[in-house]
Amino acid sequence: MTRPGLRKALAEKFDDELKFFKGWIDKPKTVGSIVPTSSITARKMASIVNPKSGLPVLEVGPGTGVITRAILAQGVRPENLYAVEYSTDFVRHLRQLYPGVNVIEGDAFNLNATLGDKSGMIFDSVVSGVPLLNFPVAQRIAYIESLLDRIPAGRPIVQLTYGPMSPIPAGRGDYTVKHFDFIFRNIPPTQLWIYRREAH
Repeated sequence: MTRPGLRKALAEKFDDELKFFKGWIDKPKTVGSIVPTSSITARKMASIVNPKSGLPVLEVGPGTGVITRAILAQGVRPENLYAVEYSTDFVRHLRQLYPGVNVIEGDAFNLNATLGDKSGMIFDSVVSGVPLLNFPVAQRIAYIESLLDRIPAGRPIVQLTYGPMSPIPAGRGDYTVKHFDFIFRNIPPTQLWIYRREAH
């Protein structure tokens, strides 16, 4: 990378982190970390997506768009990506950065209202960066069940968390829990979990 190119990349990274930090100061409950997700974590999360399924992809809690970029790099067309974000600042940022992506402002815990006329859509898979540990367990379980209702049986939801355990406990609903990865090169280090509803 050329020196100006490197400077631009570093400036963009700093800008992302500044936006994220500002979001965290304003609404610490809705932003999970002081620093945006690393590109390594983003690529790993995006790897669960099947761009050839013909179905759109749902991203929840995209923040500054690091994971959004990785999902698009997987071959998902912008118009086939729906990103639900709670923060007005992040929504504005995402719409500027990814004009073709369907960025929807709203509450991930009430997707029927947030998705509106798109609430009946079926998605290939879900990539979630929502900071679940900030919410009660019953609310987390309802959240995962609501996401699983929107994807075919057997397809995954990937969720990141900064705690050592799955934020959604096993055995509390119609889903399976599987550890996907531990990414040390993230600040803070990140655990990835996969949730599925088995085909009956």
